[in-house]
Amino acid sequence: MNPKPCRGGITATWRSTRELFRALRASPATRGIVNYLSARVLAIPIRVYNPASCLMQRKFIQIAGIIWTLVYASIIVWIYATEPRSFKEVATNSQIAAGIYQINQEKFNNGLTLFRRDQFRAARDEWAGADPAQKDPRTQFYIAYACYREGWGRVYYDDALFEQGLEAVNRAINLAPNGTLTVDDPDLQMHTAAELKTELEQGTERSWKDLNPLKLFRQRK
Repeated sequence: MNPKPCRGGITATWRSTRELFRALRASPATRGIVNYLSARVLAIPIRVYNPASCLMQRKFIQIAGIIWTLVYASIIVWIYATEPRSFKEVATNSQIAAGIYQINQEKFNNGLTLFRRDQFRAARDEWAGADPAQKDPRTQFYIAYACYREGWGRVYYDDALFEQGLEAVNRAINLAPNGTLTVDDPDLQMHTAAELKTELEQGTERSWKDLNPLKLFRQRK
């Protein structure tokens, strides 16, 4: 049988220990040692074990780990789905996903200046940089118009440029609200994406009209 703890014995032991510390502190020879030991004991942090708190903390860590794993996996899947080729493209795709994508207005204005100087290829390069995600209908319209003007000729059209123009104008139409896009620019002779698309389509078609000598007198729009 285990002996029952004696409350009186514990009390007597505590009193004896307290009296011993008082006696040691009263002596000049041992006073410094007693004060040092007392300070060290009081500096020891005392932690109270709380099973409920530890369980909640463990659950919180597990839930946070699961959430982080899901977020990390989503990022990996998104990167593979969008296949960005650079960190700049990653940033652009992130802006699109967040709904805050905007074109680079400075590059767009530079492209417009080059376009009006008939420097169409340089203008397209500026607009490609202004709208790298190809999500702005107005920019895509101007890219298509630059393809049209550069590829236009009195005798024949540049099929490759007209095809590029068709792709760009189709993007503009698909991005525009209700598929209708009108650009108010006095320097243009065609102000709607529908007009531009018709002109580009006619340029890629082959018919007997191509042999008409009156084609030499037609004007570029």
